[in-house]
Amino acid sequence: MKFFHANLKDLRELYNATLQKTLDMEQQIAGALPAMVDYATDTHLKQAFQAHFYETQIHVNRIAQIVTCVYGRSRSVRCKVTSALIASAEDLVRDASDTSVRDAALIAVAQQIAHHQIALYRTLRTWADSLGSTSNADTFDHILNQEKHADFLFTGIATRIGQEAETRSSQAA
Repeated sequence: MKFFHANLKDLRELYNATLQKTLDMEQQIAGALPAMVDYATDTHLKQAFQAHFYETQIHVNRIAQIVTCVYGRSRSVRCKVTSALIASAEDLVRDASDTSVRDAALIAVAQQIAHHQIALYRTLRTWADSLGSTSNADTFDHILNQEKHADFLFTGIATRIGQEAETRSSQAA
């Protein structure tokens, strides 16, 4: 298993390579969120996904601007983690016959993605600070706070939906 590109010589190169994966991550999420809105049945969940879609579009633009400053153009590198999480969501949605269970599965994957983003943006913020890119660090901090807020909202919705799904399954038994 290959952990790093052989050509990463210093923190700046690692930072720049991670920026390209971050751009792809946000692009993949922006591409997946409309389907998540469509598959969700809970009104609050649909609204949360829709709001997060608009935030994610802004994130794509902000990260694309940073990548363009580094490379002279906006270019991304595939984020395999996000690809795997989205594929997992597609499997769970396909396998869930009960709407509450499907909504719970969508939230679980959304939170897994959000947790990946939170970890990544914390790392990028730290690296940007170390490299003297305070405006980028501020951008990452802003996005990080939005991701934390989305995770908080999804947790609240998950609690309610989980209780509804359990009620339905105990009534069916």
